[in-house]
This record gives sequence, structure tokens and C-alpha cells, in this order.
Amino acid sequence: MSPPAGWPHGSVGANTLAPIVSFVRAHNLGQVLHLSAGYDLPSGDTVEPDISFISAARFAAGPAPQFGKFLRIVPNLVVEILSPTTAQKDQTEKKAIYAENGVEEYWIVDSKRREITVYTLAGKRFGRGTVYTTRATLRSHVLDGFMLGVGEAFV
Repeated sequence: MSPPAGWPHGSVGANTLAPIVSFVRAHNLGQVLHLSAGYDLPSGDTVEPDISFISAARFAAGPAPQFGKFLRIVPNLVVEILSPTTAQKDQTEKKAIYAENGVEEYWIVDSKRREITVYTLAGKRFGRGTVYTTRATLRSHVLDGFMLGVGEAFV
């Protein structure tokens, strides 16, 4: 069993998750899942992102979820919150896996630097990424109209 990430991972996760859930529910856009949701991706990789979003259209297109099993749907948006034990993997290996499988948007939340980097899929790779600092407002490509005051993630 992997040890928990420690402070402030849980707080940052909750502060990031809550506004995404509110926005998705208010606009009836699909499903938002937290870290207990696992995915079996088309590449054969199994991942467990901190936060993920699946659009209603992608969820309906299936395959249908099976009780107690990992989803076999590629999420549209994935959020990973860096921790000392996962940072390198999140920024390299998992980033490549998410791009290869068609995740449209990938956020890397860095609690130590107090910033969020947003990568958008361009073909089979993520672009350069946009870094949002605590005074910035993050805008999502996948969640059209969604905005997050980055500083709110780190309170």
C-alpha cells in the first residue's frame, strides 16, 4: 500500500475539486471523479489520477462502467497534485501516458511552488503548457467557461 501524500496534498485537492464539481454539476457536463477512481486505458496502462473529468458524451459512448472495476473510458481532463514521491512520474511518465491515450487537458498542481501548469493536447502530444501562479485565473479548454482563481487552491 502506498503511503498517503501528506500535507498539503489533501487540502489542495479538495480546494481544486470543489469548484470543478460545482461547475460540472451546474452545467450538467458529465462526471467528476477523485483519486479512488482507476482507469484501464487503451494503452494497457492503469492510472489513478487525483481528479478527473469525463464529459457526458464520452461517458455515454462507453464502454459502460462495471461495478467494482476500473473505468475503461479515457477522461477528458486529468489533474495530478505533485507530492515528493510522485512528482517525477507525474511530470514525465504519466504525462506521456495521458497524451498517448487522448486526455485532452492535463493539470499539474505544484503545492510547493503554488502554481498550476495546464497542458492541452495537440495531436498525440501535449503542448508547452501554461503556468498559472497564485494571482492568476486559470481557464480550462475542456470545461469551457470554467475559471479558477489559482490562489484559492492553496488556502
